[in-house]
Amino acid sequence: MDTAAKARSRPVVVARDLTVGDLRNALANGWRDYLAHPFFGLFFAAFYVAGGLILLFGLMSVGRGWWLIPVMAGFPLFAPFSAVGLYAVSRQHENGSDPRWSAVLGALKGHDDDQLLTMGGIIFVAFSFWMILAHGVFAIFMGESGIGLDGAGLTLSFEPLAMLLVGGIVGGLFALGLFSITVVSLPMLVDQEVDFITAIITSLSVYGNNKRVMTIWALLIAIALAMALLPLFAGLLVVLPVLGHATWHLYRRAVALG
Repeated sequence: MDTAAKARSRPVVVARDLTVGDLRNALANGWRDYLAHPFFGLFFAAFYVAGGLILLFGLMSVGRGWWLIPVMAGFPLFAPFSAVGLYAVSRQHENGSDPRWSAVLGALKGHDDDQLLTMGGIIFVAFSFWMILAHGVFAIFMGESGIGLDGAGLTLSFEPLAMLLVGGIVGGLFALGLFSITVVSLPMLVDQEVDFITAIITSLSVYGNNKRVMTIWALLIAIALAMALLPLFAGLLVVLPVLGHATWHLYRRAVALG
């Protein structure tokens, strides 16, 4: 049996006793990894910041500034995939070696089996579906208001506030569902030669067996990313790498291969 087959055949053990203390430890370890290797975090976060700025000025230039709200709400859906390189950095640091750019960038393609690329495709489809949902919510509440998709004439009346409330609830539930299938699956695909279905099932199992703690983790990520987006996305240069490294350490606490 080759190495890949052995990795796929090993039983997966999922923790059932995660605590808030584990989240604190993950964040502390994530901060230490960021300080130890800041250039990797800044490198990957810079792409995220650049993408945000391009969207911001692009939407403003074509008179679609209002759509920045759903775009920013859905933007964090890409955060787990953008942290793949950071998982590789933490993995090498954990093994006692200095992270190398070749190995870190090589992690972006997975184990040459397209499993990680497939997860990236799932996340992209999810973001696209979220934008369709956002468009639908807008049409339901504002379809007869005379307000176009550019948001011109939008006021703080009942319909816009109701739209934002319903959109926030729908978006939150959608994001939580995507979080539950990616929070462990992506670092697992970096760490082990497993198929994406096994990684997703493991991620769902971690969430299902630790709902309270993992929901708190999802809320912390959402709040931290939202705050980081406000100063022209600049906060992501710190927040995104720290959360990425911290997610790796939480994965290592939550999942073990027998």
